[in-house]
Amino acid sequence: MTKVEPKIDRILAVDDSPDNLFLVQAILEDEGYIIDLAEDGFAALEQIETNPPDLILLDVMMPNLDGYDVTQRVRTQSSLPYIPILLITAHEGSSVVKGLDVGADDFIRKPVEMEELQARVRSLLRLKHTIDERDRMAREREDFVSRLTHDLRTPLVAADRMLNLMKSQAFGEVSESMDEAIATMIRSNHNLLDMVNLLLEVYRYEAGRKQLTFAPFNLCETLNEILDELSPIAQDKQIEIVREFQDGICEVVGDRLELYRVFMNLTGNAIKFTDKGTVKLRLYQAPVPNPWLVLEVEDTGIGIEKGDRASLFTRFRQGHHKRSGSGLGLHLCQRIVDAHQGKIEVVSEVGRGSLFRIKLPLEMQRIPR
Repeated sequence: MTKVEPKIDRILAVDDSPDNLFLVQAILEDEGYIIDLAEDGFAALEQIETNPPDLILLDVMMPNLDGYDVTQRVRTQSSLPYIPILLITAHEGSSVVKGLDVGADDFIRKPVEMEELQARVRSLLRLKHTIDERDRMAREREDFVSRLTHDLRTPLVAADRMLNLMKSQAFGEVSESMDEAIATMIRSNHNLLDMVNLLLEVYRYEAGRKQLTFAPFNLCETLNEILDELSPIAQDKQIEIVREFQDGICEVVGDRLELYRVFMNLTGNAIKFTDKGTVKLRLYQAPVPNPWLVLEVEDTGIGIEKGDRASLFTRFRQGHHKRSGSGLGLHLCQRIVDAHQGKIEVVSEVGRGSLFRIKLPLEMQRIPR
């Protein structure tokens, strides 16, 4: 077995004084670290971008670009991993509060005490290692979920096709009792396939791998399509479906399939958790100064307890009701609405019903003419 060599931490020291850089290098190289040097903020940023270090020791007072500016620029680069930043200064007036507010992790004053510097470096590198390990485990978990859902879809789709062939008597005559059993297996298989597809979509959004396709489409037609599909379920429960669509705002721009998923989920939930009364869909344009396209789904169902509303859109959050699902549907809805730069809100009262409100920005909705 090949022995894995322990990783040596690499530290970037940034200071406009060569003497100070020499001192820091001498202290920390004795501790076994690899030390890179930069004599100004711009040179430091270039090194950080091309080869991110494990820790940055940053002088506060430097010409052209001081330590606060360098810290702020590092923290706004989302492509960089987490890198601890230790600010160092000889000036009494330097603000610890300002340094920490712009994103530094610790602060030390010159003249630097050797043992204090070494201790703070060890502490920040322990924090770095802990965060790196957490992120590594999260990536492995997400990759595992992705592979698992992909692997599960193939046999489920194959089983669905085989069951439908059996139900159509392609392999021979099927008795009435066997036909009912096959129908039950098909429904169960569909439910499991829906759950796997939902989990896969959530993973794609969270991994940043979901690609949306924005194009013009008629939102009112999409909503009517959803209501027509769900109407038989509502009729079975004697629930009245009410459509209130404002004229002249149906033509929008967005990812139709993803928004279809959102509206289908919310409307399906409204019917699912309503035993009597109505389910209303309203589409309207909010008046200036709130330029939103608003869709509301309101029901007269069981409502949501106050304690559950705060975590309603959290992944794998399940309500206390026996009809609650996997806890992924509303989480995915929020992800899709966020991707359209919109907002999703809920107002609810136990025993009186719920109202889900989706706001989409008008500037994204209007088709350029």
